[in-house]
Amino acid sequence: MGQAFLEMAIILTLIAVIAPRFGSYIAKVFEGGKSLLDPMMSPLERVIFVAAGIRHSPMMTGWQYLKALLATNILMGMLVFGLLVTQRHLPLNPMKIVGMRWDLALHTTISFLTNTGQQHYVGEKALSYFSQTSAIAFLMFTATATGLAVGIACIRGFTGQPLGNFYVDLTKAITRILLPLSLLGAIALLALGVPETFAPPLEVTTLEGVVQFIARGPVASFESIKLLGGSGGGFFAANSAHPYENPSSASNFLELMMMLLIPTALIHTYGILANQRKQSQVLFWLLVSLFVVLTGIALISESQGNPLINSRIGMEQPSLEGKEMRFGWVDSTIWSVVATTTMSGAVNSMHDSLMPGTVFSTFVGMFLRIIWGGQGMGIAYLLVLAMLAAFLMSLLAGRTPEFLGRKIEQRELQLISMTLLIHPFVILIPSAIAFIFPEAFPGISNPGFHGLSQVIYEYTSGATNNGSRLAGLASNTLWWNLTTSLCILLGRFVPIMTIILLADGMARKPQLTETEVILNSNTGLFISFTILLSIMISFLSFFPVLALGPLAEGLKMTSGIR
Repeated sequence: MGQAFLEMAIILTLIAVIAPRFGSYIAKVFEGGKSLLDPMMSPLERVIFVAAGIRHSPMMTGWQYLKALLATNILMGMLVFGLLVTQRHLPLNPMKIVGMRWDLALHTTISFLTNTGQQHYVGEKALSYFSQTSAIAFLMFTATATGLAVGIACIRGFTGQPLGNFYVDLTKAITRILLPLSLLGAIALLALGVPETFAPPLEVTTLEGVVQFIARGPVASFESIKLLGGSGGGFFAANSAHPYENPSSASNFLELMMMLLIPTALIHTYGILANQRKQSQVLFWLLVSLFVVLTGIALISESQGNPLINSRIGMEQPSLEGKEMRFGWVDSTIWSVVATTTMSGAVNSMHDSLMPGTVFSTFVGMFLRIIWGGQGMGIAYLLVLAMLAAFLMSLLAGRTPEFLGRKIEQRELQLISMTLLIHPFVILIPSAIAFIFPEAFPGISNPGFHGLSQVIYEYTSGATNNGSRLAGLASNTLWWNLTTSLCILLGRFVPIMTIILLADGMARKPQLTETEVILNSNTGLFISFTILLSIMISFLSFFPVLALGPLAEGLKMTSGIR
């Protein structure tokens, strides 16, 4: 466990140092401040704005912002779907890979359009180089930028500012944040041994005289935006457990930090844009504490190993099943928690082999959605929960509910309810149908408690735009492709719509005077209540799932029942 403590200390120290500074940079980007990238990016942005007809960057209302967002995403989705089903006729296809089946292409398009990255295909066999770069990597940029735009618009609206212009926010998120970072990340990964080539698979002859083809491709650039953008979908089926995506412990640590960089920084961005620096600092360290707790549970669970196996071999050892030996069980365990709390969904070990305690931590990270949450969406969910906490605390004090100096009324409560309740519906309803008719919808490979976790995990990772999977589920069928596609769409765009409308409504409300404001949201009490409220809502919604899944599986293991 000494390695685990050391690595966690290094990660948390780097986060504490980098996040405030990078958060300040993000705030400057969306406030229109000057930066070192201005000489290079300003001319490029002007060309883009002129070509798109956004010369004067008019401010948008909530409905205008939503229409622009939805229209842009629909057009991008149609384009990528067309590329995937016709890829056999497109360039950069040395293996002559045919087009995807329509339901798989639909699922893949929706998955990456929503920054989910859930994969029901084997990347090196199902996608050409052109599809990987011009379709999948393209959506990794735009989906992440969409989430960042929503998060920034939410902060603006909640603090009484205009929401901004979606096209401008989308463009700046790509040109000023994602493009420079992904370029630096790709160079660093190249230096660490990740390939970047359009050459066809390498043909080699093994020692036994058998001809083998080794898949390769433009991996470094793909891997960089995959981790920075929080999509998590792998170039190869093994994802970041593949030596071409993640060749060493050094690359593994770099990729961990890349997943954490933007979500952790956005907490500080909120503090700057909302002039709530003290609140954001307290919030940051409370989220760090929750992250440490979930990681600790996972590390303890993996360090104890599988009691059924340990009893047979007569010694106690950590759980090594499904782990990549280049990283060991510590790096694999920390990665699994980071990937599910940041909604990245990338994997460097097989989650289906994780111990029940680790599966519990990954579930809780996705259910909460705020530690650290998706790119832009994590801070948006935090603000929605903070508004609900402010409403409840104001009622307890017997005063008019308000948040950041603006009244909370019936419309706001309706939108908050829709934002928070959509996820239990889109996770639990299709899961229940799959359990009622298991013969009609095959694919569950494990009976009992673990089989339940497989199904719930599939829909949870879809609804929370995480994308990781307990890969024992045989999911490339019509049922799983269509139901998870619907789950992903509703889990992404219903909260986006309600959050934008909520922010627009708050922006239109008059600012209360200092004598009318009775709730200080900068206190540790208020922020602790907000986090506690999030935990209560998640556990009330999903505790039966946890009890019948990883908790029951863990009890079964420790009791020695076979």
